[in-house]
Amino acid sequence: MAEFSPKFKEALSLVQKPGRYTGGEPGSVYKDKNAVDVRMAFCFPDTYEIGMSFLGEKILYDLLNRHENWWCERAFMPWTDMKVQMERLDIPLYCLESKDPLTAFDIVGFSLEYELCYTNILAMLRLAGIPLRAEDRDEHWPLIIAGGPCVCNAEPMADFFDVMQLGEGEQMLQDICATVEQGKKLHWTKEELLLALAKIPGVYVPSFYDVTYLPDGRVQAITPNRPGIPARVTKAIVKDMDAYEPPKNFVVPIVGAVQDRACVEVLRGCVRGCRFCQAGQIYRPFRERSPQMISDCARELCRNTGYDELSLTSLSTSDHSRLEEILDALNSWAEADHVSLSLPSLRVDNFSQSLVEKTTKVRKSGLTFAAEAGTQRLRDVINKNVTWEQIERGCRIAFSEGYTSVKLYFMMGLPTETMEDIKGIADTAQKVVDLFYQIPDRPKGKGVQVTISVACFVPKPDTPFQFCAQDRRETLREKQKYLLSCVHSRKIKVNYHDSATSVLEGVFAKGDRRLGRVIETAFENGAFFDTWEEYFDYDRWMDAFATCGIDPDFYNYRAMGLEEVTPWSHLDVGVSHAHLVREYQKALKAETTQPCNRQCSACGANKLLGGPCFDYSKNLL
Repeated sequence: MAEFSPKFKEALSLVQKPGRYTGGEPGSVYKDKNAVDVRMAFCFPDTYEIGMSFLGEKILYDLLNRHENWWCERAFMPWTDMKVQMERLDIPLYCLESKDPLTAFDIVGFSLEYELCYTNILAMLRLAGIPLRAEDRDEHWPLIIAGGPCVCNAEPMADFFDVMQLGEGEQMLQDICATVEQGKKLHWTKEELLLALAKIPGVYVPSFYDVTYLPDGRVQAITPNRPGIPARVTKAIVKDMDAYEPPKNFVVPIVGAVQDRACVEVLRGCVRGCRFCQAGQIYRPFRERSPQMISDCARELCRNTGYDELSLTSLSTSDHSRLEEILDALNSWAEADHVSLSLPSLRVDNFSQSLVEKTTKVRKSGLTFAAEAGTQRLRDVINKNVTWEQIERGCRIAFSEGYTSVKLYFMMGLPTETMEDIKGIADTAQKVVDLFYQIPDRPKGKGVQVTISVACFVPKPDTPFQFCAQDRRETLREKQKYLLSCVHSRKIKVNYHDSATSVLEGVFAKGDRRLGRVIETAFENGAFFDTWEEYFDYDRWMDAFATCGIDPDFYNYRAMGLEEVTPWSHLDVGVSHAHLVREYQKALKAETTQPCNRQCSACGANKLLGGPCFDYSKNLL
């Protein structure tokens, strides 16, 4: 591990949590930088505690460092106190393992997990002394790349990245590193390197595409400006999850991470087809890991890291066709090793007494059900495929097994929503409270606590609701106020999200390349850590839009035409436009669609596998 310089020691002595910046955690990978051919800085645009909770970084850190001649290191956005000291003492942003500045790396990669982290990316580049815009960087600068779910609409951040990765990174990032290694040895120019990278499945080079606009501001066309560049970039996927073994070791944080536990990804994709859910669409098709691989890797991971809690991670873990088999394999060693199991993405409709028994042998974790909407009509609109009877059954099992608190997730501002649907959120929570006291074998001597958490709905690209306008702030505030007036029990706690941040999220979710100027202007005027309430300044953002002559309402308060060219129309996540239109039209009629493993909805994602996603001759539920 690198020695700390006097300036670095001075900075650490003046900040609140120096452990965020020192490195040296168990599980960190150290190599001789003079003996490797490619160095990559994996940058997470938020604090250490949040970034160290991100499973994607753990997977790719492990995968790249298995190559003897590559070295992947980590960097995070410094908190404000450390940022001030780094600027005062002229300490450039560095990676935790080597303490080398980002300019010493061949590749600097960012994960785009959330739209409101965009200014943090610019802040990290500025702290590193790297020009913000791709056009201002030649081959003497690191290659600046991005991955993550927000790349499905890459355009708002397109001006700042040389390369953007659409889809899953396991093979794509290795191919990028191999190409960079080749380019270094052959002394390629940046143009030559980018042309070679553009041939990799899933790689999008924004500078190789021109965008034209109609007089009314809509996108007219997005076209390649180099020979041989594809008109549409198709996402990269991992066809066989067992082909990539989950990490058997993690970097264990020395400052408590938000999610500080062992995690194993058990499946990828989702069968449910909820019409509001971007992840459920862009991670299609559904693919499972085998129970034995999950158990073996989880056991080794827990023993290597010392974690005593294991989370089975996915969009919908309880939809794994062999979940009981997985839990039996895990319980064959977990109880003896004092490791507790948690299923953070349980579906209320397949919640069972058996699952409770198999996941509470060591300790009980919290219980959360995502009802999403307060009435059956609206649950059908969003294709949640959950009924009150299923919610009641799930809560009845939970209360009978000793649970006294339940969290219920809802959304507000969904398409076709009425005030009756808002009242239904409070009514659902009250029915859960009443249910607790109706159960004879409920925990005695304890009251029940039902927490309802209500997010503001944001229409996202590549979903059936991408065509919808977002609710205005004033409307959302009225609905929030009305919801509070409908809650009459102290047993019910209501949490809801700030509508101002949701507005901005909606703008950048569906925005085009012109918004890069707005992001840069807001950043230059002091915007960063926009995900943190104490630093988010709505007026500063509105001033940036005004300065750039761009109306934010155009992006999120305008319904899109069904045949409109979108800013992401050249980025193919596998789900067809025709499918999204069909699902949108069914939503308006409150018609539901069966989960993928019961009946194929012809979404188009099967083409990424080269065949059917499921064998429908077998009952996979």
